Amino acid sequence: MARALRPATPADAPGVAAVYAPVVRDGHASFETTPPSRAEMAQRIARTLERYPWLVCEAEGRVRGYAYAGPHRDRAGYRWSAEVSVYVAPEMQRQGVGRALYAALLALLRAQGLVNVYAGIALPNAPSVALHEALGFRKIARYPGVGFKAGAWRDTGWWHRRLNPLAPHPAPPVPYPALDDGTVAAALAEGARWLKEPR
Repeated sequence: MARALRPATPADAPGVAAVYAPVVRDGHASFETTPPSRAEMAQRIARTLERYPWLVCEAEGRVRGYAYAGPHRDRAGYRWSAEVSVYVAPEMQRQGVGRALYAALLALLRAQGLVNVYAGIALPNAPSVALHEALGFRKIARYPGVGFKAGAWRDTGWWHRRLNPLAPHPAPPVPYPALDDGTVAAALAEGARWLKEPR
């Protein structure tokens, strides 16, 4: 089952929605309670791509995982910081897909000039914590009982990674669509090296 990373488009909404739906329905990793429709997912992808990357991992013509970034906060002073998320279909987990997607995503965000990335993890979630920490994220906060999902109050932990140095006069981040094809290709190649051979 050959795997490949590539930028997402709104046409990937059905595959992305299929990966995400069981996360919403069957656990507490997402605090959404109703899986978004394909149309809603297409809108989310389109909105994200105006400023940030959204990547998919494809195998045999199907989306098996995805990762994307979004604003940490909307106010202008936060524009050098982003939040990131990754989701992988159950049958593809522990095969390097999450790490590959994140490695490529972080390379693109670094090229855009982002300085900080943050990931919120609904706890407990040992595999997600391990993935983020393997990629250089460090835990910085815990919000106790911040959300109610799957019959219990859930804590959320926050992890942080620095992508670029803290400059005294930082240039505004470059929107994702302004990155050249070579930069995007290099980031995808950086991520693809983490993809393991099919079992």
